[in-house]
Amino acid sequence: MGSSVSLNNAQKGNGEQDGKLLPKRTAQLKRELKAKDDFLQRKEAELQYRQLVIDEKDMELTKLRKEIHELKCVVQQTARKSSILSMIQEDREMAAVNLKSGTKDTSSSRKEKRMAVSGESSSKAQENTKKELERHPKDFRSKQLIKDAINENDFLKNLEAAQVREIVDCMYPKTYFKGDIIVQEGDTGHALYVIAEGCVEVTKDCEFLGQMRGGTVFAINNAKLWIIDRSVFQMIMMRTGMTRQAEHVAFLKSVPLLKNLSDQEFSKLGDVLEEEYYHGEDFIIREGETGDTFYIINKGSVIVTQAVTGYDDPQEVRRLQRGDYFGEKALLSEDRRTANVIAETPGVECLVVERTAFNALIGNLDELREKDYGDLERGATGYLSSSKIDRNCTSASGISEQLKDLTLDELEVIATLGIGGFGRVELVQTTKDKHTYALKCLKKKHIIDTRQQEHIHSEKKIMSQANSPFICKLYRTFKDRKYVYMLLELCLGGELWSILRDRGCFDDSTSRFFVACVVEALEYLHSRGIVYRDLKPENLLLNKDGYIKLVDFGFAKRIGFGRKTWTFCGTPEYVAPEIILNKGHDLSADCWSLGILIFELLTGSPPFYASDPMKTYNIILRGMDVMEFPKKIGRNPQNLIRRLCRESPTERLGYQKDGLADVKNHKWFHGFHWQGLLHRTLEAPIKPKVKSPTDYSNFDSYAKDMDVPPDDLSGWDENF
Repeated sequence: MGSSVSLNNAQKGNGEQDGKLLPKRTAQLKRELKAKDDFLQRKEAELQYRQLVIDEKDMELTKLRKEIHELKCVVQQTARKSSILSMIQEDREMAAVNLKSGTKDTSSSRKEKRMAVSGESSSKAQENTKKELERHPKDFRSKQLIKDAINENDFLKNLEAAQVREIVDCMYPKTYFKGDIIVQEGDTGHALYVIAEGCVEVTKDCEFLGQMRGGTVFAINNAKLWIIDRSVFQMIMMRTGMTRQAEHVAFLKSVPLLKNLSDQEFSKLGDVLEEEYYHGEDFIIREGETGDTFYIINKGSVIVTQAVTGYDDPQEVRRLQRGDYFGEKALLSEDRRTANVIAETPGVECLVVERTAFNALIGNLDELREKDYGDLERGATGYLSSSKIDRNCTSASGISEQLKDLTLDELEVIATLGIGGFGRVELVQTTKDKHTYALKCLKKKHIIDTRQQEHIHSEKKIMSQANSPFICKLYRTFKDRKYVYMLLELCLGGELWSILRDRGCFDDSTSRFFVACVVEALEYLHSRGIVYRDLKPENLLLNKDGYIKLVDFGFAKRIGFGRKTWTFCGTPEYVAPEIILNKGHDLSADCWSLGILIFELLTGSPPFYASDPMKTYNIILRGMDVMEFPKKIGRNPQNLIRRLCRESPTERLGYQKDGLADVKNHKWFHGFHWQGLLHRTLEAPIKPKVKSPTDYSNFDSYAKDMDVPPDDLSGWDENF
């Protein structure tokens, strides 16, 4: 009995003790659980931080690779400099000897004209950018193989990480058996290949080459290749470029201070935004320092702190995250910063623009508040005298009315003025009134084979509407079963290319006059949102007074303002880096080509050239900064060329807030009589001899075209 009572008492005591321990145990478990949650959160934050560090290291590695490549290029350029300059000097001496003897230079390396190249128009690809890309599964090894191949390629290594990922995902596998032809010599290329397994051989004209370059490629045993078609590649490049641009512009439009900007200015500003990364706890801005940079948060968040009366340490006043911005007052003046901005862990990525770049592209914000952008959207600019030009020019549409009943049978061919990839240009005379014109004859089958129909339609539309004394007029068009024809204004002074070839180079004064004519033509086009894209001496004709006319608008395109286009086109020595890298280009591509033209007129050769286009593109990508200028080019034209040929399109002279007026105001043009040029009172430095309306002596002689193209009845030329 006593034992039973003792046992009950003991159990009761234990129950009371357990009741007291349970809350303690629960509290302890909660603390442990919270500690584990905190631990996991720290590990998650640490993982994010590590990932950002890896991304940053990848960016640094890419930058270092680029710097190493540029240093190598400098060494190569230095090694080649003396030989290149001696070649240029020999060419000029030979040209001088030929001039003295009255003969044309037939041994010059520039004897043959350069042919422009073009991919199919990007308009259709642009329409397909919203379509879902087809992706093909791959193991890690295959993905790394393709990524390594891309990073080792001179053109593809500059792609963004997102673009590389898309390309890797979209490449599809294909197996070739021994003896299968992969690429046939002479065929038009349409795909990019990466060899996954097996071996392939390269032959050209049945001769074994053993390395991947022009020729026929076939499998010498079973081989597996990863392939991406050009259309898919182009879609990826366009999509990523357009998406990035749209995001940048959307961020900018959210800033009240910028609300008065036009779409064109938002687009330009979007291009100049740079990405900057800051580690957690880094000070992006310190209170009290002067600033000249505006920031928009792209990834991560920041803490804003400020010195407050009564507190020793700065106090937190707000937190900002993706889409928020700070430092906007730096765009107005150099006022001191009124707060600290600190990156939160694991880090933050900002889009930044400096005041100098902003002012160059947009201007002072006080000016913006009073500026009317209606004229700009309609295609007019305050610094142009387009209305005066139009009144002083004969209306192209009026002349077309006079010729509306003219037929091809009423045109008599006098001589051939030029030849090109698509056909010929003939000097023709009407049988009735004996008026003379230039007739451009384009082979319809060749246009279809190279997919240039859209470019030809664009050429017709732009030239028929153009009305500038520095642009060749298009009067009307014809067509038959084999050709489409363009009846053009006749310029009998000859090609600037031929004159440059015969003289070797031009002096400062002569070059300045010809370049001024080109600037007027480009200014007219750019004011209407048209990019020309094929500037070179071969496309510049002299009229009987020695004034320049811009011809051949096969690659010209109306893109409007604040928009880009992605078609690869132009003459290799003249294409801008962004065209080579397929980043999308705009009116600034013409500014680059203008700088190349000035260099060629002053020296007789373009700054970038090689034995084949691929090598030329590689040299262009090294940039103008590594180029050693010959002594022939003075300080002022050298400065102008370098400013026109900046690697970043938004930094190029001629593409900033005052457009090509900045080129007109450059030191090289100080004292130049622009009004005299517009009113034709300025005497041309070279005045060709033209004896009659049928005198074609200023042109080279060409053999008769014996090639008869096949008929084309596809109907693409219905509106010609």
